[in-house]
Amino acid sequence: MKHFMKRLTPVVMSAVMAVGFSTASQADKLDDVINEGTLRCGVVLDFPPIGYRDANNQPAGFDVEYCNDLAAALDVDPEIVAVTWGERLPSIVNNRADVIFGGTSDSLQRAKTVGFSIPYAIYYAQAVVNKDSGIKTFEDLKGKKVAAAIGTVAEKEFLKIAKEWGTEDLYQGYQSENEVFLAVAQGKADAGLTTNTAVKPVVGQFKSLNAGPRMPWTTDYTSVVGPRKDITWLNYLNLFVTHQVRSGRYQELWGKYVGGEAPELVIAGVMY
Repeated sequence: MKHFMKRLTPVVMSAVMAVGFSTASQADKLDDVINEGTLRCGVVLDFPPIGYRDANNQPAGFDVEYCNDLAAALDVDPEIVAVTWGERLPSIVNNRADVIFGGTSDSLQRAKTVGFSIPYAIYYAQAVVNKDSGIKTFEDLKGKKVAAAIGTVAEKEFLKIAKEWGTEDLYQGYQSENEVFLAVAQGKADAGLTTNTAVKPVVGQFKSLNAGPRMPWTTDYTSVVGPRKDITWLNYLNLFVTHQVRSGRYQELWGKYVGGEAPELVIAGVMY
């Protein structure tokens, strides 16, 4: 090796050393989390029973336990970073969080900004309605004041329909789902859009609300979110999701927080 190095020109030697130093210094997110000893999980905490605060104001729910499980697998401490729907992607881009567990749909548009794991949970959109609204079916929403959280798929998809109906001016956007539910409960909006998992606890909380109709757009496949270019980290997240299912933990937590049989994380004709 010494004879080989002697035969190299100074320029070539510099290049070889630069590559070596570069390779040694390029730690990825997986290394960063392990070295820091802390996993920062962005979680939406106004999304019961998936993410919420318990009676002691502590983070709780399906997504919180998934964060704890991932931290345990990495042998690091979990740290819950409370985020709104609109803050999910920026929290990854700005390195405020290492991952997002937050009902984030794996859209191709979002994938230009952040990276996605394979789906870890599946939801469908449903409305909660004011008992005095008269809303029974999706078609009954036409001409009504409909609210949703800003930056959600529900907002995006409903606005497409509202544009066709010519009722965009009746739409109301809020920073959080709690604000959406409160607006409907107080009669400021006739209906609020959320997911099927949130309907039961929300209706139980507000006496003036009823479970409303299911929305007509497709099932919502949601993924764990990480930095777009960090393939090693995303591969680890994929393996984590797989192990949650294989171990029975996915079904255990779904049964605990949502109830019933957990949806199969499968799309016909696709590997997962």
